[in-house]
Amino acid sequence: MLLLIDFVNPLKFPGAQRISRPAIAAARHTARLKARLTARGVQAIYANDNFGAWRSEFSRLVESCRRRPGPSRQLVELLAPAPSDIAVLKPRHSAFFATPLAVLLAQLGARRLIVAGLAADICVLFTASDAFQRGFELWVPADCVAAESAARKRAALSFMARVLKADTRASRGRAVRR
Repeated sequence: MLLLIDFVNPLKFPGAQRISRPAIAAARHTARLKARLTARGVQAIYANDNFGAWRSEFSRLVESCRRRPGPSRQLVELLAPAPSDIAVLKPRHSAFFATPLAVLLAQLGARRLIVAGLAADICVLFTASDAFQRGFELWVPADCVAAESAARKRAALSFMARVLKADTRASRGRAVRR
């Protein structure tokens, strides 16, 4: 399963300007990886923040970001959800916290998760940690995540590799398997 964390994002938070450029680069790599995985039959799941909008719906968030100028629109243009993709809105940092993600993954028979998204040192890290606790094998491609600084990204990836036993090789550096 390919888990896309917070790529559909209005980028309205402190530090958004610092993450915008790295987010676009991560989205480009992720779009290429998603195309390869989709061709192999791998399911994509968007796990996205609801940004405190409790009456929100994922397709509305996609359209809202599509209408925004700048990086928010670029992210959606690069990683627009396909009709076959699944979306889960999350109220906090981890895609597992207070969402149906664990049940969904169990029903889909997932054992391996490929985690990509924003921000490497917050939502990606918390999601990967919760996935590790649930026994998933993890791949967090280094070129498919972004953070507000290169140092934060390096630290997060190092932690995930060391503690969560995640493969952090870039998307170009690892063979894709189902």
